[in-house]
Amino acid sequence: MKVKRNIELMKQFEQVINTADEAKAEQLIAQDASFITPASPTPLYGGKGYLSLVHWLRQSFPDVQWHALDMVAQEDKVAVLWECTGTHKGTFMNIPATNKQFKTTFMNFYYFNDKGQITKDIAGVGMIGILQALQS
Repeated sequence: MKVKRNIELMKQFEQVINTADEAKAEQLIAQDASFITPASPTPLYGGKGYLSLVHWLRQSFPDVQWHALDMVAQEDKVAVLWECTGTHKGTFMNIPATNKQFKTTFMNFYYFNDKGQITKDIAGVGMIGILQALQS
């Protein structure tokens, strides 16, 4: 039962990160969930914290989008293979805008509490794909 629920929640989460819907993010992500990102020297918390990464990326890639290519779920976690695309329109990690487009994949593992909220996101190395696309 939780497996189906968690897959459905990840589909909703895909909409959240593509629309930056703060209200829905607050529903789907536990307030005490912490996230480590290159966008912040300290952990970010909850839905607003998670979306701050989305906003950070949109400063450089205003059209950034994520699409779930594949998901594998267990009772308390879902692994998602994301395809991420965007166009480099602003400075990103000290690289001035190039107007280059990128398409890369990310692998993330999301953990859920009994309420069906995301409590942790462990990301594989995907940011390197963006940097490689900008420098080629």
